[in-house]
Amino acid sequence: MAINLVSLIMQYLTPDMIARIAAATGLDRNTTNAAVSASVPALLAALSNAATQPGGAQKLADAAKQQIGTLDNLTSIIGGGSQTALADKGSQILSSLLGGQNQGALAGSVAKITGVGQGASNSLLGILAPVVMGAIAKQQGIGGLDPKNIVSLFAAQKDNIAAALPSALRDQLRGTGLPISATQTVTNTGTRAASNRLYWALPAAAIGALLLYMFNKPAEQLAQPAPQITGSTQNMVVGGLDMGKQVDNSLASLRTSLQGITDAASAEAAQSNLQQVMAQLDKVTGLAGQLSPDQRKIIAGLIGPAMPNLNQQFSKVLAIPGAAEVLKPSIDALKAKLASLTA
Repeated sequence: MAINLVSLIMQYLTPDMIARIAAATGLDRNTTNAAVSASVPALLAALSNAATQPGGAQKLADAAKQQIGTLDNLTSIIGGGSQTALADKGSQILSSLLGGQNQGALAGSVAKITGVGQGASNSLLGILAPVVMGAIAKQQGIGGLDPKNIVSLFAAQKDNIAAALPSALRDQLRGTGLPISATQTVTNTGTRAASNRLYWALPAAAIGALLLYMFNKPAEQLAQPAPQITGSTQNMVVGGLDMGKQVDNSLASLRTSLQGITDAASAEAAQSNLQQVMAQLDKVTGLAGQLSPDQRKIIAGLIGPAMPNLNQQFSKVLAIPGAAEVLKPSIDALKAKLASLTA
């Protein structure tokens, strides 16, 4: 079965790695977990677009060659030495592959979507860049790191990347007025492509338009007091918690965690992530009483469409030998919590 590149990366970003990244970026662990879950597919989406630019696939192949073995030494890379130096190195990789302007636009998009600051977003993407490139190198092997194979890899991964992106990102892109369901063709040379699913490809024009849209909202929209709740998921803030964003991030983190479970060992590693998602949903449930009936319907509308896929993932995970014994209590609790929020 073909590998899911997002899942491969997330398998290496264990709870211990998340804790190290949280310490490096100054974020709390739950926020870091949600931000990483959004940033990994966002990075892959940006890189997939870069691969379609003239010379881009070759640059990606060369950069991946420099990160061979990164995943196998991740503990020492993230845990030992200067985290600032690691983030700077990753930022240099992204600047080379995406261009400084596009890199900044990507960081700004991630910051807006995940609720972290621009500085933390830059650091996070810098830390994750070598991990992502290392995963590409591990998946392709030294013999597969050439432009044609790089383009083929991203073409094969487009659905996995799209599935892992938080729906908040897709909503933001819809807000720009850009189409999000166009078809794409990739040439055999890997140097040209039309747009395909702009919500996952994140081309430079989409990123720029997204930021223009967000930063040029009327001032009164940006200055609304936190207790005010509207019918939009963008402003459903209760007790300082953005309810819509929290639900989106929790669902994205849950999907990514489930996709990374392939055996009993990875099920054990995913237990902490599932408990973090439960804690996030507990916060939402605790504040849901302050929502109006219509606003609760909005929350239910975020969760309901995701449930068929989640239930399939739950069943798949529980069928893995050794996984049910570890995860069934957590999965049952998550099902109950999600059901209560859709009631």
